[in-house]
Amino acid sequence: MTTGQAIQAQPDAAAESLGVAAQDIVPHRTIDVVDLVKDFLTEDGGTKRVLDGISFSVGMGERIALLGRNGAGKSTLIRLLSGLQRPTSGRIHRGLRMSWPLAFGGGFEGELTGSDNIRFIARLYNAPIRETYDYVEDFTELGRDRLDLQMKYYSSGMRMRLAFALSLAIQFECLLIDEVILVGDQRFQQKCHDEIFQNRKNCAMIVAIHGVDFVKEYCAKALVLRNGRGRVFEDLELACAIYATL
Repeated sequence: MTTGQAIQAQPDAAAESLGVAAQDIVPHRTIDVVDLVKDFLTEDGGTKRVLDGISFSVGMGERIALLGRNGAGKSTLIRLLSGLQRPTSGRIHRGLRMSWPLAFGGGFEGELTGSDNIRFIARLYNAPIRETYDYVEDFTELGRDRLDLQMKYYSSGMRMRLAFALSLAIQFECLLIDEVILVGDQRFQQKCHDEIFQNRKNCAMIVAIHGVDFVKEYCAKALVLRNGRGRVFEDLELACAIYATL
């Protein structure tokens, strides 16, 4: 039996052991965080616990806000979810195709052009190269001349536009957003807003944010973080009121 056949056979074996048909087993289509812990080493050789036993779940079309003061662990949690960092313990089940943090340009190779980076990311995620390039060129409004520049010459704004557009060009099912939701001038910000909240409204979203108005308007629940611990609230008024007292 080939590896592919063995993998295909696993659901059938599981179904037989449970006494149900293989087609009745539905993949777990959620992002599940279970008892997540993250420790960092300190300069004196000790450890600092930034996240301590964090748990939550997000399904398709759901939006959860991460609320907490600076240093509460929001960005660390986003990096753990994206795979940029590893947890000390706990589990992350990625049942949805998850993005890198929107507008995160840390993975770009400065010696390559914007166009080369687009093609590289498209191949990496098995996305159609021509369609991906066309989408990014149109959305960023950078023009072919600037896309053909080496990215080491890009301004921070240009890098963010390219990273933001690439995040949307790949058909992710869950978007990770770390503070930066809108980039560029007011007209371009509206374009970003419409693309995320109208055209991608069926995507799951995990948003690290400070703005309570945004949370109340766009999110279904909120994870409030304090001193490494967290609690999920579906009552957003209560979540925002608690956040205001932190």
